[in-house]
Amino acid sequence: MVTNPSHHGTWQKSSYSGDNGGECVEVATGLPDVVPVRDSKDPDGPALAFTTSAWAAFVAGIKAGDFSA
Repeated sequence: MVTNPSHHGTWQKSSYSGDNGGECVEVATGLPDVVPVRDSKDPDGPALAFTTSAWAAFVAGIKAGDFSA
């Protein structure tokens, strides 16, 4: 877990998140070997940290439809 996520990388909101302030996920870019992920409603709260390889596998799984309902 990243304890102070506001100081880690450049945060980007998911392109699937709306502008209505709903359930949004933000991902930090620009960090070596780690991808922090946080709740956009709590930018000063904790973030989960994934290895770049684990995050790439997760994103590939999403694109492949592995997590479809």
